Amino acid sequence: MTQLKEYEGRTIDEAIEKACQSLNVPRERLNIEIISEGSTGFFGFGSKKARIGASLLVFEMPPTAPVSGTKGNGELDIVSTEDTSEEVAGQSETPVESGTETIGDRAKEILEGILTHMSMEASVTLEEGEDRVNLNIHGDGGGLLIGKRGKNLDALQYIVNKASNRLTDSRKMIVIDTEGYRKRREDSLVALAKELGEKARRTQKPITVSHMNAHNRRIIHMALQNEEGLTTKSRGEGEFRKIIILPDRK
Repeated sequence: MTQLKEYEGRTIDEAIEKACQSLNVPRERLNIEIISEGSTGFFGFGSKKARIGASLLVFEMPPTAPVSGTKGNGELDIVSTEDTSEEVAGQSETPVESGTETIGDRAKEILEGILTHMSMEASVTLEEGEDRVNLNIHGDGGGLLIGKRGKNLDALQYIVNKASNRLTDSRKMIVIDTEGYRKRREDSLVALAKELGEKARRTQKPITVSHMNAHNRRIIHMALQNEEGLTTKSRGEGEFRKIIILPDRK
């Protein structure tokens, strides 16, 4: 297991922000464990700081399937993968030539190269639009690729986005999925939004949804945009933005 480093703050969010600044990475590239949520005490007396443990997010690989470029403990380091993603895919640092290779083609080659180095027998299908590329992985390693709460899949998507878009003037959002996970995740977020919206309407009190990435926040907003008597707003900065579900005043 990767060693966790402890960080403190007045709140969990503040502790996470300190971890991001210390490790110089965004929230989605951290593995975080909450050690203590802290407390405000009584009139400021006896207050305790929130404490978390944080480390760089890695791909968890089974010990029986070592791969090239992994650590000694069988984990594929996301940082080293990002820095060498061109070599992983077997590609040279040659800019994309317009009309010969699209961003989607390059993303597919990079993803296939990473999967090969992970010793995974999987195929990749490509759907490319004007501003978005969808890559779907078909194979037996879906559970491993998805990881806990989709962390592995998000990390893999981050790497492929960075590697595919850095050698061209135009940019496209690259979405990687396997076994329909993204659709299931979206459905669960919509169901969560409906449930919390109903609670806000019933109690007439604001409901705060824990911080999430921009894509997931948009799903929550869209799920409740036509709900009568409810308004959604975002609060916070960067990766720590949260959604607040507000009941309209009667």
